[in-house]
Amino acid sequence: MTTYATLEDAKMQGKKVLLRAGFDVPMEKGKVMDTERIEAVLPTMKYILGQVAALIIMSHQGRPKGKPVPEFSQKPLVPILEKLLGKKVAFAASCRGKEPLALAKALKPGEVLFLENLRYEPGEEKNDPALAKELAALADIYVNDAFTNCHRNHASMTGVPKLLPSFMGLQLQKEVENLSRVIDDPKRPLVLIISGAKMETKVPVVEQFLAKGDDILLGGCIANTFIAARGFDVGTSKYDETALEKAQELMLEAEKTEKADIHVPRDAVVASSTEDTAQKLDLPVEDIEGDMSILDIGKVTVERYRKTIEKAGTIVWNGPVGYYEVNRFSHATKRIAEAIAEATKKGAISIVGGGDTIDFHERYHYPLDAYTFVSTGGGAMLEFIGGKKLPALEALKR
Repeated sequence: MTTYATLEDAKMQGKKVLLRAGFDVPMEKGKVMDTERIEAVLPTMKYILGQVAALIIMSHQGRPKGKPVPEFSQKPLVPILEKLLGKKVAFAASCRGKEPLALAKALKPGEVLFLENLRYEPGEEKNDPALAKELAALADIYVNDAFTNCHRNHASMTGVPKLLPSFMGLQLQKEVENLSRVIDDPKRPLVLIISGAKMETKVPVVEQFLAKGDDILLGGCIANTFIAARGFDVGTSKYDETALEKAQELMLEAEKTEKADIHVPRDAVVASSTEDTAQKLDLPVEDIEGDMSILDIGKVTVERYRKTIEKAGTIVWNGPVGYYEVNRFSHATKRIAEAIAEATKKGAISIVGGGDTIDFHERYHYPLDAYTFVSTGGGAMLEFIGGKKLPALEALKR
C-alpha cells in the first residue's frame, strides 16, 4: 500500500484540527434519516479530541450548486454530533468569512466547531485557492476522513492539504487498507459482482478486473447492456445504447485466456411493469421480447453466480443485481448476499460498497457485519478499485 501520513504521525496537542468529514447523509424535512456516515467518522473525532486538540469539522450536504439552500443546511446534524461526542458543538452559519474565523480563534482544546455546508460556496467544487486559503486559516492541522469524496478535486479535499500539515483519518485509512487488498495481492479467485445504470462509471472497473481478476458477474442495467450487445432483444429494459460497442469489445477481450471471465445472465425475471399485478416470468434471454422488461436475473444465472462465489477467495460487490426496491424483484440479490456471507464465513475476503447495496441491506434487514469490510464510498470505491488515482489521496502522500 502507498504510504500516507496517518493520525499516528500528527502532533495535535493544543492545536486546532480541521477535519474534512463525509457527512452527506439522507435527510427529509430537516431530519437526518441515517447517521451511519457520521458514526463512521466518530473514532477519528474522538481521537482528535483525546489528543487535547480543538476540533473544527467541515463537510457538505447534497448539491446546492454554490448557493445557500435551506434543505441542505448542516445545522440538523449538530444535535447528533453533540449526542455522539457527549459535548456541545458550536455551529458557524458559513464555512468562510468573519464568523467561522472568530469562532475558530476562540476555540479551546477539547471544544468542537461545525461549519455550514461547504457546497454553499461555488469555490468548493471549483477548487478555488482563495476558499482553500480561508479554510486553512482556521486551523493548524488538516485531517481527511471523507473517503466518499476522495475522487473529487475540490478545495476542501485537495486545496487545503497544500497549505497545512495533512493526515489521513481512521475511516479513510481503513478504506484504503481494505480496498488495497483487492489491488495489491488478492486472495484468489478474485470475483467482482457489479451492477448499476451508468456504464461509463463501471467500465474502468471491469477493465481493471479483466486484467487482474478471475470472474466478473454482471447484474442490473449493465447486464442488460451486455445482453443487448450479444444481439438479444431486451424488450423495454433499461440499458445503455451508447455502450453496446464497448460491451462487445470487453466480451471479446475476456475471451483471451489470461483474462477474467465476464458472466452475462443466461435467463432473467421479466414483467411488463413493476406493479404486483403484472405477470412475472423467468425466461431465457433469447425469449425476451415486446413489452417485457428485465427486472432481476433468473434462477439459472443465480445458481451459476452462487457457484462462482462459493469458490472465491476475494469478493467485491457493488450494486444489487435486480430492481431490489420492489420485493418480488429482490430475490436474486438476496441469494447473492447469502452466498457472499456464507463464503465469508468459510474464509473468503468480502468487500461491499455503493449506496444501493447498503440500502438493500437496510431495507431487507440483511446484516452488513456478515462481510469483511463495508466501504462508505460508491463512486470513490469504484474509482479506487478501478485503478484510478484519487486526487484527495494523492494530496495526502508523504
